[in-house]
Amino acid sequence: MKILGIDPGYAIVGFGVVEYDGYKFTPIHFGAITTAAGTDFTLRLKTIYDDMNTVLTTFAPEAMAIEKLFFNTNQKTGIDVAQARGVTVLAAANMNIPIFEYTPLQVKQSVVGYGRAEKNQVMEMTRRILGLADVPKPDDTADALAIAICHGHAGGGVKIPKF
Repeated sequence: MKILGIDPGYAIVGFGVVEYDGYKFTPIHFGAITTAAGTDFTLRLKTIYDDMNTVLTTFAPEAMAIEKLFFNTNQKTGIDVAQARGVTVLAAANMNIPIFEYTPLQVKQSVVGYGRAEKNQVMEMTRRILGLADVPKPDDTADALAIAICHGHAGGGVKIPKF
């Protein structure tokens, strides 16, 4: 199964495509969609949407796994991230790609085996599971790969219903 993991954001959207055969994960491609600070927010959303369409068309994943959002103390940032996440999910939904969401706790539990693992532990285990020489940068990319691994291990997760 080809899985696209997404770490949503509006400045950086981490993505990682992995192949999972039920036993082994193989990295296919990973990177980040970036938008420049100071750019009109509507244009930032359009860039994310357009670039996500390119990723989806190029790699044709069978599933998208995305981090579930939790609002922190900065509600404006949370709302902007939610909008960026929305255009990312829309791109996949328009291509009929099943979308699954996972909490950070689920990702940590799946990748490290401990739901309260530190970020550097998750990144190092992601590197090891994928057989990479280095932890992918930026951190958002490593997080996206961890989310893809979580989906492979979970074999399902919470699916966002199709309409």
